[in-house]
Amino acid sequence: MAKKFDQADGQGGTGGSLPPHTAPPTAEPTAVAAPPKLRRRPLLALAGLGLVVMGALLAVWVYLSNTDATSAVAVRETVMRGETITAADLMTVQVTPDPALSLVPAGDLDSFVGQRAARDLSAGALLTPDAAAEQVVPGAGESVVGLALTSGLMPGEPLMVGDRVRVVATPGQAGDPAAFESADTVFGAEVVGVTASVESPQTVVSVLVPEQDAARIAQWASAGRAALVLDSREGN
Repeated sequence: MAKKFDQADGQGGTGGSLPPHTAPPTAEPTAVAAPPKLRRRPLLALAGLGLVVMGALLAVWVYLSNTDATSAVAVRETVMRGETITAADLMTVQVTPDPALSLVPAGDLDSFVGQRAARDLSAGALLTPDAAAEQVVPGAGESVVGLALTSGLMPGEPLMVGDRVRVVATPGQAGDPAAFESADTVFGAEVVGVTASVESPQTVVSVLVPEQDAARIAQWASAGRAALVLDSREGN
């Protein structure tokens, strides 16, 4: 009886070990909940984009309102001295003006069309009021002569561009009468430039004279035998 009980207990009883080649029971996997789906909100996205755009526009407005940029005239194509300026030679640009530089406002561009370049105008350079003139100096049949004069050979009144003057031959410091070889010892002229230097006692006055008189006046000037007389400024 004991033997039967042991066999029963080993084969089919409930209190013994598991039969051979039998895998132990495994726990069933726990189900993982799926993440909640995000709901798309297109209106909210558009609102955010609009705020970004508005911020960018505000930044641009603040920048422009805090800058002193102004519209000025610049040279588009190089114009050589004496050439006629055309509308195609000029353009307008936005610049921050320098107080030491006189610029031409964009609204005055048309007033320079048809004038002649008073000096070589390089492409890209800003235009200044003195960069053009109605006529070239010196014009046809005219010459410019530079006179280096001491204070005793020119008026005490400061000379200005546009003054009408007379160039007068003088005997020179040695009183050489050779300066009066010709009866023509006085010539009318116009001041086109005045250059003074603290390093020199002389002032260089550039005068516009008829071409046929330029050589004789230059000879007087080189020998220190030329003086200037300022004529009336009325009607200049």
